[in-house]
Amino acid sequence: MGNLLSSLSRTINVSLAIAVLLFLGLFYQNDGFSFDVLFWSWFAQFVQVITGIMWIGLLWYFNFVQIPNMARIPDEQKPAINKVIAPAALFYFRWGAVLAILSGFAIMALNGYLYDAMTLSIGSGIPKHTAIGIGMWLGLLMAFNVWFIIWPNQKRALGIVECDPEYKARSARKAMLFLRVNTLFSIPMLLTLVAAQNLY
Repeated sequence: MGNLLSSLSRTINVSLAIAVLLFLGLFYQNDGFSFDVLFWSWFAQFVQVITGIMWIGLLWYFNFVQIPNMARIPDEQKPAINKVIAPAALFYFRWGAVLAILSGFAIMALNGYLYDAMTLSIGSGIPKHTAIGIGMWLGLLMAFNVWFIIWPNQKRALGIVECDPEYKARSARKAMLFLRVNTLFSIPMLLTLVAAQNLY
């Protein structure tokens, strides 16, 4: 067991194998399954949940753990955060956002309400599609912030891109403020997507 848990890739591979076995067991118990629209919609939703947890989990890690505690970390230890931990977290943060958004679009397209959600169901008046649309637009705004505001500013703040100290400090503040903007939107976004499951 120690060998399994000492390797992240082995741990994830075994976790995926258990998930596949559970999936097969649950669906074969229910007269099997086929690779139809229902399956791909379910699969896209599963991907969205996993990547959404990665994305929002790291957003909250930055806001609740890393940023508030940076002032308490001795200066000689800060390079470990800035050069190793933060860049790795930002990698999964960025790509979690992309995959969560793309899988969300796949769910809406497969289920036939992409246009209705994009227009917030104006005209058709379906509350579920309005809620999903609001969540989608909030998610798109947050993903835009991740890629086009937070990441470029974090690259300067972390020294990945060289700049003068004053610009570096301004970039760090701007990245922090937009991480807070995304945190501000994260709870309403999650609320709309969860609430949509109980709307018609």
